[in-house]
Amino acid sequence: MASHYALTNPITRFLDKPCQDFTRGDLIRIISEKQIERITFHYTALDGKLKELKLPIANQVQAERILADGERVDGSSLFKNMVDSSLSDLYVVPVYRTAFLNPFDSGSLDFICRYITEKGEMASFASDTILYNAAEYFRKTSKNELYAMGELEFFILSTPGECLYPSPKQRGYHASSPFMKSGPVLNEMIKHITQITGAVKYGHSEVGYIARVRSNFEEIKEKEAEQLEIEFLPTPIVEAGDNLVLARWLIRNIAYKYGLIATFAPKLEEGVAGNGMHVHVQLMKQGHNIMTDTNGQLSQEAKKLIGGLCTYADSLTAFGNTVTSAYLRLVPNQEAPTRICWSHLNRSAMVRVPLGWSAKRDLAKLLNPQQKGPSPESDNRQTVELRTPDGSANIHLLLAGIAMAAQWGLSSKKALEICRDSYVEGNIFENKKLLQKLPALPTSCVASAELLNRKRDLYERAHIFPTSVIDYMIQLLKSENDENINQHLVDLPADDRLFETRKIMHRSLHRH
Repeated sequence: MASHYALTNPITRFLDKPCQDFTRGDLIRIISEKQIERITFHYTALDGKLKELKLPIANQVQAERILADGERVDGSSLFKNMVDSSLSDLYVVPVYRTAFLNPFDSGSLDFICRYITEKGEMASFASDTILYNAAEYFRKTSKNELYAMGELEFFILSTPGECLYPSPKQRGYHASSPFMKSGPVLNEMIKHITQITGAVKYGHSEVGYIARVRSNFEEIKEKEAEQLEIEFLPTPIVEAGDNLVLARWLIRNIAYKYGLIATFAPKLEEGVAGNGMHVHVQLMKQGHNIMTDTNGQLSQEAKKLIGGLCTYADSLTAFGNTVTSAYLRLVPNQEAPTRICWSHLNRSAMVRVPLGWSAKRDLAKLLNPQQKGPSPESDNRQTVELRTPDGSANIHLLLAGIAMAAQWGLSSKKALEICRDSYVEGNIFENKKLLQKLPALPTSCVASAELLNRKRDLYERAHIFPTSVIDYMIQLLKSENDENINQHLVDLPADDRLFETRKIMHRSLHRH
């Protein structure tokens, strides 16, 4: 029997097998012995949000049919303006390894599904299919695996209570109770996301805090806002996409259960930290991290990966920064990047190489000399972190774009040169000469759309991103009509600027 822990997936614990080995017979057993009343299918639509379909179970034959064949859905509604209504039927088919017991519905067994066409093929225009195809393209051409993890930042908004132990503005990083009030809610979020995905690294309070949100939107007007973060562990990049979309669904539902609001909107207030969604990536070969060499320095492969990210960076904003308020976050001196560059540990750089454990093992022995015996086995955990994306990201498309950037980097002769030329040291915003030399990131959705159109071949190569999806994203970004938005806001009188800024920020509360 395998050993289990409190946050082990309850289905894994019950079946005593890892989720990758779940079979239809196992799931029928769960349905029977747990007295499951319904199966709930979840799938990501064009808007990047998780949808659901509830299928009641009256007998085993019905349960087996659902698990074997999935169900029909209207593709023209889920992929509006992309799937013709005359050819709109799609199948949604469950991925068995994703099975979980719904924490908000005790009678439901839930699954993440994939879209399948009438020809029995994965729907090429679905965002999770695009990510799957990009990951496979990377694997087959590079002979490596690409892993990813995300950092989900979000605000919890609540009705203000007594003003006890107030949090200071922009000083909420890793705050503890009683200064941080959302701890119990964060605990519940971490619990359920961990039980379902098995891939949470940690959660904590983040920098941002707003005592009273000033807004014309009734949902958040005069609410207190605390910023939180949940960071994941690296998993294969396709699983990482599912985990992040599912986590956003869980976070919103847990907040709703407590009468709170959770938002991933890129900005809520001027001068207050925005909601980033930094993505870490790492290269794996035969189950081992190859981001560093034998001396603990970045490997050639890792540098090529960085070169690829720097090449794709400006157009990747089309998937990672999809609303106007995203470009109110990407401004100098807010720990958000504005230029294409990379560095070690440097939070002003677009790509950051964080501390790893490649050369350090069992650090606790330094502080606990009574600890004897060998260190636990530990593989290299080095990653590189892309700091541009935010809470408006279309997660699957963003990760698919990152996979294409990684593939380009590992296969291009130019990648190492680009990596070398893009390296910086120190705070780039304090070095005007250096700042002027570095290529700039786009400053609006319209500018991002133009870059995506100009560089669309980087995504459409090998037929990974369908033309229809690129066209859709370009039109979506252009519809924001925000060209030169930052300059427009600067030119307004102070009161008008604040009013317009808040209107822009708050209209995107629940975009993705």
